[in-house]
Amino acid sequence: MSQRKAKGCLIASLLWCVILVILGAAYKFLVHPSLSKKLTEETGSASQYRETVRLAADSFSGYAIFRSDRMKETLRQDGIKLDLHDDGADYEARIEALRNGETDLAVFTIDSYLAAGTRAGDFPGSIVLIIDETKGGDAIVAKPSAIQSLQDLNDPNARIVFTANSPSEFLARVVLAHFNLPDLPENWAQGADGPQAVLRAAQEAGSTDKRAFVLWEPYVARAVNDHGHRILLDSSKLEGYIVDVLVAQRSFLRDHPDRVASVLQAYLRAAFHYSQSDNALVELVQEDAARTGSERLTPAQAQRVVDGIQWKNTLENYAHFGVNPRDQEDKVPHLEDIIMNIVDVLVKTQAIPQDPLAGRYHTLFYQKTLSDLKADDFHPSRNLNVVAGLGSSPESVETVRVTEEAKAISETEWTQLRPVGELSIKPLVFVRGSANISITSRRDLSALAKKLKSFPEFYVRLIGQTRSEGDTDANRRLAEQRATAVSEQLIAAGIGSQRIRTEATPSIDRAGAAQSVRFVVGQLPY
Repeated sequence: MSQRKAKGCLIASLLWCVILVILGAAYKFLVHPSLSKKLTEETGSASQYRETVRLAADSFSGYAIFRSDRMKETLRQDGIKLDLHDDGADYEARIEALRNGETDLAVFTIDSYLAAGTRAGDFPGSIVLIIDETKGGDAIVAKPSAIQSLQDLNDPNARIVFTANSPSEFLARVVLAHFNLPDLPENWAQGADGPQAVLRAAQEAGSTDKRAFVLWEPYVARAVNDHGHRILLDSSKLEGYIVDVLVAQRSFLRDHPDRVASVLQAYLRAAFHYSQSDNALVELVQEDAARTGSERLTPAQAQRVVDGIQWKNTLENYAHFGVNPRDQEDKVPHLEDIIMNIVDVLVKTQAIPQDPLAGRYHTLFYQKTLSDLKADDFHPSRNLNVVAGLGSSPESVETVRVTEEAKAISETEWTQLRPVGELSIKPLVFVRGSANISITSRRDLSALAKKLKSFPEFYVRLIGQTRSEGDTDANRRLAEQRATAVSEQLIAAGIGSQRIRTEATPSIDRAGAAQSVRFVVGQLPY
């Protein structure tokens, strides 16, 4: 009997222990947090922020305005806290964060968003703002003893070294998509772990090593000034390729359009503020580099970074998104066309297998936020003390900056142009023995004209060719006539005549391609 009683007591004790453990856990995880939270609320204050907006970015200097005190202060006045998350340029993670609703906004280059979205099988965000476009901040360099122009990459031994998944890689792909480099091998790409690694490879390259290196500032200046490299091509010669954008998560954009509009207004006001002083952006970039933990920049280095980035202002965004009057839109490429051109490069260079948007490029951006701002007559110059006395017209303080076409040059300057390379185009087809261009080749020339508009500072030599057989003088006349016919077609498509020079050359090739026209581009020396 006593044994049963002892056993019963033991069980009862164990039960009480279990109950006490449960009660303790309940207090610790349920009651205490509730009491603690209530105590915190009773002894705290109401937040000055009504909302928090989460933004995924990385340490690129072009995003410095998002991290600026001016941006934070402007949003604070609107009751919004901007919570920035640096994901180290992990675009796949950025896409996933958008898809899962872990972030409301994210920044991308358009090419990185297209490539990462294609791999993920989804584009969970819509472009609401163009942040900037690199204008000289990225460049392809090489030792002049090994590579004089991009055309020298047309070699089985040639390679291009770059930081993978960066604007540097895309600049290399732009070259591959548009220049005639059939002998560049399939394994042309050599990815490196960051610009320091690329710069080391450039420094160690031999004098005859056929390798080009893609860098961004301030590393470009170091390669040129410290290691004797020459710039083959920089992003200042391109229009609408390396473009940074702000992307809004689609559900967030649909459900909270007012918050997206507030962020856009705050950004545009901050960007305007920093644009009003010659040194403000340089100082911001210096401070931002120190804040993000990236390499510290001297004032001269920060100046080169700023010089290589064109931050897009309000009027330029209105124009790119097509919310300006037609005469304004024509000054800059429409965002839909920019996306189309970038997709074309990615597909041609096999970065993605096919067009992920199936030609529906308008589905990647949202025009209404900017359209509503313009309808409300928004412009950051208004209601700011910084522009007091400048008048109420936005045009008095901001303009749409346009990259002008290459100017007319003298015959001597034509002979002094630095070679860039030969543009890629299918061999043109002419009616036999004439300069009449076939319908198919006319379409190809229209596409080439669009390409040349993306390279507004290049000059083009149209070199007519014929077969080597037959009467030499007659062949030369025909070659000249064909080059002239092509020139007229390009001019009719909107390419300035001052950029074009026609030539004729005999050919030693009996193939049909020898009857075509070559497109050799050059540029004024840097």
